[in-house]
Amino acid sequence: MRTFRRPTPRAVRLDAFDAARQVVDQTTKGAGGSKLAGLALAAIGVVYGDIGTSPLYALQTAFSGKHAVLPTADNVLGILSLVFWSIMFVVSFKYVAFVLRADNKGEGSILSLMTLAQRGLRAQSPMKWTVLALGVFGAGMFYGDSVITPAVSVLSAVEGLEVLKPTLAEVVVPLTVAVLVGLFAAQRFGSGRVGVVFGPVMVLWFICIAAFGFLRIVGHPEILKAINPYYGWEFFSRNGFLAFATLGAVVLALTGAEALYADMGHFGRKPIRLAWFGLILPALLLNYFGQGALLLHDPKAADNPFYLLLPHWALAPMIVLATAATVIASQSVISGAYSMTREAIQLGLFPRSPVLHTSEEHVGQIYLPLVNWGLLVAVLASVLGFESSANLAAAYGIAVTGTMTITSVLVLIVARRLWHWPRAAVALVGVLLLTVDLAFFGANALKIEHGGWFPLVIGGMVFVAMTTWRRGRELLVTKLESGLNLRTFIDSIVEHPPVRVPGTAVFLTAARDSVPNAMLHNLKHNKVLHEINVILTVQTQETPRVEPEQRLKLEPLGNGFFRMWLRYGFAEHPHIPQALSECRWQGLGMDPMDTTYFLSQERVVAGAHHGMATWRDKLFAFMARNASPLTEFFRIPRNRIVELGAQVEI
Repeated sequence: MRTFRRPTPRAVRLDAFDAARQVVDQTTKGAGGSKLAGLALAAIGVVYGDIGTSPLYALQTAFSGKHAVLPTADNVLGILSLVFWSIMFVVSFKYVAFVLRADNKGEGSILSLMTLAQRGLRAQSPMKWTVLALGVFGAGMFYGDSVITPAVSVLSAVEGLEVLKPTLAEVVVPLTVAVLVGLFAAQRFGSGRVGVVFGPVMVLWFICIAAFGFLRIVGHPEILKAINPYYGWEFFSRNGFLAFATLGAVVLALTGAEALYADMGHFGRKPIRLAWFGLILPALLLNYFGQGALLLHDPKAADNPFYLLLPHWALAPMIVLATAATVIASQSVISGAYSMTREAIQLGLFPRSPVLHTSEEHVGQIYLPLVNWGLLVAVLASVLGFESSANLAAAYGIAVTGTMTITSVLVLIVARRLWHWPRAAVALVGVLLLTVDLAFFGANALKIEHGGWFPLVIGGMVFVAMTTWRRGRELLVTKLESGLNLRTFIDSIVEHPPVRVPGTAVFLTAARDSVPNAMLHNLKHNKVLHEINVILTVQTQETPRVEPEQRLKLEPLGNGFFRMWLRYGFAEHPHIPQALSECRWQGLGMDPMDTTYFLSQERVVAGAHHGMATWRDKLFAFMARNASPLTEFFRIPRNRIVELGAQVEI
């Protein structure tokens, strides 16, 4: 058995914004430390759009809505103290200092963390299923976030028109819908070209919100007392349950923190940390404290403290800038949904879906039509159903806090199992993290009936779909492996040789030791075998990328038969013809024009008394029928394919 691959340039994982990074790299070569600054600039445009637009609605939600508190001086200082310390603990400590250490070969995201946590468990550990369930549900919460973020962000930005001119209130929802439809319609063209301007636009945004906040703080410096945690503690002791419920609004200042980890693979820890401490954190705090200073001076500004913080001359340009910033924030989660879906497909958690490449140079710039239009429908439904950013904010927090809690649990498993932290250290950090996360989650659970059910429904649907697909695939592979043993089949061919025809036949199969159905059907109906027969299995590893030398494993079986495995990371896109072209370097000549790919198209039907409930069997059969063809997913030329059908009952 041999493992080989001729050295080739290592593929780099890129998404729709990575063109920005490429441009930055080219313009900063040889500039020493300026390259780090350039990557930090690109990270500002991709990573921080979500959390950077939170000032539009976070404090507004705290002082309006179902669990609002009166904007008295004590309440303003108390809530602002909670916002300050929440940002410092959750974002600066938990994510920037702790979670970013969970480096899965440079990649982040909840699914990447899930595979990292599973790697630290024993092969037969019952915790593996628990970790899988947590990761899958966390991915479902991410999709919920991907729906709510574009809706609440763009809607809150456009609502500035009401402050500019109250009579424009009627156009807020239609204009929001138009902006969102345009954003999603443009996805198929790829946003790599406009990605280069995202960083500078977001830098301008952060400078502006910091400047306007600073000017208000100068006039009312007493707001800086909120840095003292006593005011947060006193707010709780004075308001009791209402203060706990208000945490549902405080957490809105943290939305987007998960992106710091999810986008680590694009920029690395150092640029993300530099951007956070160098610009994002100071700008956010200045703006929040500026809004607090405004509320101390004018409690009536609680209706929209962000826009009322601005002088009248700045309203119109800031509405335009805010809309641009929220579009960028929306683009980040949309692109993240594409990457998450591709990872889920590779990990066997989601049916194959068409993946279109929007760049001829960078394989990671992808567009998934099914995900794109599904998100658009859900986003428009949320805008038309909730109608205002205040109403949508009620639905927002539950997805964010659910993902944060799951991230904490998984990273604690990694700390214990992979980093080998002492139990006492894991317990101490775990108590700190989960106390905060569960407090936020509990506060947002109070909002389930007021809109929090929406992302939970999305997460639940994704969870059911992913677990059903994974279990169905396991049952299907088990069914296929119950066929004729491959070694026995080859021995029988030696004793009773059929007609052999020139060329190479590649049979794709998920079964490990059984004869592919396509091979049996070809021999049964056509009465021939090719001179060279390759039984190929594509495997997805629990790492983002597979090293070139580990890509291909080949085992000669004799009599013209070869067993081959191709390994890909969950962040890579398989390209079978390209990988097989490397075989000639080890003596297995495979002429692309003389190679035929045989595929067995299993028609799955639901059976009684098998591995899943009947409704799940039918759901899996439906997803299998609508999955994109293997030929497209593996990028196999259509004119080199022979498909043979078979019906399989699970």
